[in-house]
Amino acid sequence: MALNYEEMSWSDVRDQFRKWREETGRHSEEVVQLWVAVLEDKVHKTGNERHLILEQVIIAALDTARFDIATQCTKQLALEFPGSLRVMKFKAMRYEALEQYDEADEVLDVIIAKDETNAAPRKRKIAILKARGRRVEAIKELNEYLKKFMSDQEAWHELCTLYLAMGEFGKAAFCMEEVLLHNPHSHLIHQRLAEIRYTMGGVENVESARTYYSQALKLNPHNLRALYGIYLCCNYLANSRAVSSKRKELQKLAQWALEQVSEHTTKQSTIKNNDKLIMSLEAALANLEIKSN
Repeated sequence: MALNYEEMSWSDVRDQFRKWREETGRHSEEVVQLWVAVLEDKVHKTGNERHLILEQVIIAALDTARFDIATQCTKQLALEFPGSLRVMKFKAMRYEALEQYDEADEVLDVIIAKDETNAAPRKRKIAILKARGRRVEAIKELNEYLKKFMSDQEAWHELCTLYLAMGEFGKAAFCMEEVLLHNPHSHLIHQRLAEIRYTMGGVENVESARTYYSQALKLNPHNLRALYGIYLCCNYLANSRAVSSKRKELQKLAQWALEQVSEHTTKQSTIKNNDKLIMSLEAALANLEIKSN
């Protein structure tokens, strides 16, 4: 967005900041530029919004590595609210942005000691462990966190990602099942769980993956990854001796998935005269066979 700073008054900037807050948009570079160019010397005129604006500027300043601005705004809040846990959180975020992780941990520990029900500082400590490359410790802390905040979907999803990075696919699948319990109508969660099960391999897991892919497709008929996943699962199972009685049914389903992929690709593609590309896709999928041991 191009903003003409010279023509904007302090009230225009205040209104623009408010609009961005309501839209939950960060616009960090624009916020910092408007703060420096217009609002910094007139923030006292913004009335009750002043504290919200200062917090908004702190986040934007940290995003853009303007630590001088972040420090200045944090000090203003600290003078008005000494001992505030909210202000202490911004101090910890500044230390974290500067990669002074030990200092950030100390501030976060103080916040947790004063308010054990505050989830945010616990999650920031886990983020610091991730930033330092300590995945095993991050997983341990995240498991402890989930014992206290079991309904946190983001935490379960993050734990799943960490387990995947460690190659712990069974534990990752368990975490995604927890996410699915909270949001059973999300086709993306069904798809993610299917991908994990398919990666684990074996007839039982691939059969489970096919079920989750099918549910993802039911929730979103335009999900091409689900269609492709069904095709892969059916190919795998059709070549398995354990389910030889269902081979014809699986082959028909694989063929149907292939036809659906081609049809959706043809309809949604913005490339003109893409018949050759579609034929190449069909050939690539048709020649793909996964042999089971």
